[in-house]
Order: sequence, then structure tokens, then C-alpha cells
Amino acid sequence: MATVELTKDNFEETVTGNGIVLVDWWADWCGPCKMFAPTFEASSEKHPDVVFGKIDTEDQPELSGEAGIQSIPTLMAFRDGILLYSQPGALPPAALEEIIGKVKELDMDAVRAEIEKEEAEDHDHEGHAH
Repeated sequence: MATVELTKDNFEETVTGNGIVLVDWWADWCGPCKMFAPTFEASSEKHPDVVFGKIDTEDQPELSGEAGIQSIPTLMAFRDGILLYSQPGALPPAALEEIIGKVKELDMDAVRAEIEKEEAEDHDHEGHAH
């Protein structure tokens, strides 16, 4: 499967509506982004079960702002709508494969339980003077 162009109109729907979604934040003027693009594209061919999305930060400044993108390329990995990985920098193919492998292996029930626990703890600490 090839890469999908993501915009503010389809970003949320794509991330929440699919199992694993990798997002490459890039721009036309960015050298490392151009170096990373073929790696990202080749990986998308290897993993038909993963959605590979690309976001042009020039074209989607609002989305980039909301996501807090500071430097590009930035790779994000979502699974079941949960952001699991976010790191700037062009990755070599082996590193990208390793991230995909880890995301696929994750026990999402454990991840969700951890998030619920953190949210519960945050809730417990609200309104208390430290």
C-alpha cells in the first residue's frame, strides 16, 4: 500500500479508524525529509496492514501546530488512536522496521490500562496543595 496524504480533514479519522498508523511530517524544502521519503515509501509496501500517512507541514500549518511539530521530519506511530511514538529525525530503514515491529507487538490492553491508571492518578492529584 502506498502512502496516504493526511490533512486536518482526514487526520483524526485516519488515526482513530485504523489499527496502526505511521505519520511522516515533512516539507518540500527539508533535505532530510526527502532522504527519508523513499524509506517510508518502501516500508509502506512491506506492511500492507499499516497505514502510512504523510503530512506536508507547509500545507497543514494548523495540524502541525496542534501536534507540536518542532522539527522535521518527525515520525509518529499510532495504534488504535493512541500515540505511541513521536521522534524527529530521518530514520534508517532498519530503525523504522524496528519501530513498526514494536508497535505491532504491543499489548494494547496493557497500554490502555496504563493510560487509564495515569488518568486516574492525575485525577486523584487535582486540587491538592503539594
